[in-house]
Amino acid sequence: MSQQVIVTTKEQIQEMKKHYLSQLTSTPQGAIFRAKTNNAVITAYQSGKVLFQGSAPESEVMKWGDVTLNDKKKPSSEQKHSYSPQVGLFTENHIGSDEAGTGDYFGPITVAALFATKEQQVKLKQIGVRDSKHLNDTKIKQIAKEIARLQIPYTLLLLPNEKYNKLQAKGWSQGKMKAMLHHHAIDKLLQKIDVNSLKGIVIDQFCQPPVYKKYLLSEKKTLHPNTTFITKAESHSISVAAASILARARFVKAMDDLSADANIELPKGASAKVDQAAAMLIRSKGSEALDKYTKTHFANTQKAQNLI
Repeated sequence: MSQQVIVTTKEQIQEMKKHYLSQLTSTPQGAIFRAKTNNAVITAYQSGKVLFQGSAPESEVMKWGDVTLNDKKKPSSEQKHSYSPQVGLFTENHIGSDEAGTGDYFGPITVAALFATKEQQVKLKQIGVRDSKHLNDTKIKQIAKEIARLQIPYTLLLLPNEKYNKLQAKGWSQGKMKAMLHHHAIDKLLQKIDVNSLKGIVIDQFCQPPVYKKYLLSEKKTLHPNTTFITKAESHSISVAAASILARARFVKAMDDLSADANIELPKGASAKVDQAAAMLIRSKGSEALDKYTKTHFANTQKAQNLI
């Protein structure tokens, strides 16, 4: 079982309670509510902390947009485990895999996997590849083009909103969707490279490895050999950092395309600005249009409808 703790406002906690109304259970002392879903048990406390525990807590956390992880109670995924990579792997020939768009209400999820040799890692650093969190979208798009010019093998997958929403309606958590996207991206990449030169695979960890393996097994897939997981992998692995840039660049392009199609600028993230844009979209195209542009199970859907 893994867990995440967020800190939020009492107003949002009341929105959460309303959202989980049909799934409420007995409330422990000191709590505002407790609810149980297929992904996690959610307990909200008077202090503003909300605890998510279960097989896929991140799937519930993502519904609530821009929230702050409680630094004093980091997810257990921060801990070392048997799937942690050896430090030496980061300078060896290895695959890195990362995703973008998971916390954004508008737009798809994109996943990239990239294989870089020792020599190629030097070239990636020379063109400015680093943790994408420190790069703006303009720079990310520029570096993504440079990566493509280097002819370093990679694969890039995109999960459109319509398919995302269908999978979510079938009971798939966002964690499972990400796991399968990573798996398929790595699978396709392995077909492009000399696997004999591959020393390992590094995935930017978003859930505990046993949970990731369970997601794969539910679709009759197994973990690729020599796969490792580490949080904040972009700061350790240049292959992951490059994959993150590719995934982000593809997400940004998808957002630009969706904005042009909707004739509305669709903001990134899941803030109040996003709610307002979604309300405009509903007014111009109807509620059914959200399926094409958004992850409809996010709380933003109800917030946007409340603005109509």
